[in-house]
Amino acid sequence: QVQLVESGGGLVQAGGSLRLSCAVSGRTSSSGVRGWFRQAPGKERDFIAAIRWSSGSTYYADSVKGRFTISRDNAKNTVYLQMNSLKPEDTAVYYCASRNSLIVTTTPREYDYWGQGTQVTVSS
Repeated sequence: QVQLVESGGGLVQAGGSLRLSCAVSGRTSSSGVRGWFRQAPGKERDFIAAIRWSSGSTYYADSVKGRFTISRDNAKNTVYLQMNSLKPEDTAVYYCASRNSLIVTTTPREYDYWGQGTQVTVSS
């Protein structure tokens, strides 16, 4: 079993920054993909970013490219999401996810494990 625990959410003004963390524990793969998604009230869960654990290759949704950065700390088995220039439309619950496959996908159902989510609220 794999556990993912997000932290770092909160309330921030537009233009501000937050850094989310996702600690991964349990029977984790040394490869695979870790991703970040978000879900606003009444909307579908959307892909934000992903990172290949072994190579560090990163992938972003167009809506966050240039503002958000995904990174990893292999020693701590933790993935981060640095969010800059935040906008009110970035308000959502942010989820960390993991899949064992090396193929990066933006489809939520193709991820094997999920965290509980952390709320990010951006005020105007």
